[in-house]
Amino acid sequence: MTRKFYNRSNIGKLMLLIGMLVAVPLVIVPFYPQDAIYMVPFMLPSLGSIILGSIICLMRKKEESTFEWRTSMQRSSLTVMFAWGWGVFIGAGPFVLGGQLTFIQALFEAVSGWTTTGLSAMDVTITPHIYLFHRSFMQFCGGLGFVMMMVMLVQDKQSMNLYNAEGHPDKLLPNLKKTAQTICLMYNGFLIFGTAAYVIVGMNLFDAVNHTMCALSTGGFSTRLNSIGEYNSIFIDIITIVLMLIGTTNFAVLLLITKRKWRQVIKVSEIRFMFLLLLVFVPIIAYSLINGMNMSIGEGIRRALFDVTSALSTTGYSSMSYTSWPPLAVAMLILTMLIGGGIGSTAGGLKLTRVYLMIRSTLHNIRKRLSSPRNVETLYYFRAQGKTVIDSTLTMDTSGFVTTYLVLYITGTLLLTQTADCSLTEAMFEFASALGTVGLSIGITSPDTNTATLVVEMFGMILGRLEIFIVFIGFYSAGSLIKQSFEKIRMHIFSITSNNS
Repeated sequence: MTRKFYNRSNIGKLMLLIGMLVAVPLVIVPFYPQDAIYMVPFMLPSLGSIILGSIICLMRKKEESTFEWRTSMQRSSLTVMFAWGWGVFIGAGPFVLGGQLTFIQALFEAVSGWTTTGLSAMDVTITPHIYLFHRSFMQFCGGLGFVMMMVMLVQDKQSMNLYNAEGHPDKLLPNLKKTAQTICLMYNGFLIFGTAAYVIVGMNLFDAVNHTMCALSTGGFSTRLNSIGEYNSIFIDIITIVLMLIGTTNFAVLLLITKRKWRQVIKVSEIRFMFLLLLVFVPIIAYSLINGMNMSIGEGIRRALFDVTSALSTTGYSSMSYTSWPPLAVAMLILTMLIGGGIGSTAGGLKLTRVYLMIRSTLHNIRKRLSSPRNVETLYYFRAQGKTVIDSTLTMDTSGFVTTYLVLYITGTLLLTQTADCSLTEAMFEFASALGTVGLSIGITSPDTNTATLVVEMFGMILGRLEIFIVFIGFYSAGSLIKQSFEKIRMHIFSITSNNS
């Protein structure tokens, strides 16, 4: 059965929102007056988006669209795809208009920002403060998502479909608007906490705000060339680890934490699995660093803990360069980037829950083959909302996503070996970082990276942030829309010619 739906109003609201977000970096101009020369490059795309969004909202018709859609997911995915595409275009504007980057580099930086990846084509040592803040703020907002922020301000009957299409699986409270506001309140509370903690241990306020925004969003943009490693402070490392773990934790679990429901928190399968992985990967990488780079035991554990947390949470902050890392440590880091963070959080990757479900299902399948056919066992796992059955539908959806993800990963890796002229290991590392929206780099991505490599990585980042299927459905829906438009034009022309004859 086909349905009709008109979403011009939502598109207009999202354009208004994006325009306002791109204008936010202007607030730092009073603190850095030398950056006033870049006000116009920010104001032009911002005002353009706001004006166009306002016009579209005012032009909204009450009647439904004549375009027909098969599912609500098709309708919503196209709106979400437009929002992210428009966000990237408008977010790239200030970089181009201000002469900071070429058009492709600007698109890359905006994609990396909004998708909370953190790979960068900029030299931060010569980048003005307003652009550094712009990058960080894009990541902070991208972690929440455009639809989430729109719902905080206004909610209509299609908001839930858009909310789900953007990759938010959980509604924490009965009212969607209250859910979005609660998440935003938590997010900003952690921002204040993280900023204050950084300042207390000696980081300047500007760097503290930027690093907190990027840690909570699991983004990884830094104001320093050598990322967090440039500070060489164990206290800054600890604060960053805590913020990265907060960012990669499911919003529903964070709500339980704020309510101090610790018993429910420690039951959540995803949380248990995350700490189990840390217990497995940190000693292995520490051992590799200690033996392969002659580090002390303390230094090896510190580096391993920081970088494993950064990779697993898909944040992308680094404590050192990876070009000299032993092969075992690099391989383990690639694996952690592929696994990724918590589902329903700001993190990317396959997601902890999916990997956990795949392992549970595989072990159950093996045990089933070894036990009596009369034994019937129902699998469960624990979410923030409680005990949940692992049924055939969930298993099929999970295996389908994991298979598609790995196929894309292999394809992107092979493309990078050609475009970047690098080794297979380097390509595996870099594309795992792009597709998982991590941001760690083994040296392929830099201000000198060629256009083809940047384009391959951009596709990886977008597919990773919007969870693959939404992108596929969005392109399919766009194709259907274009096809219907041409069909209507053809029928109209046929009608005119028939009448004339």
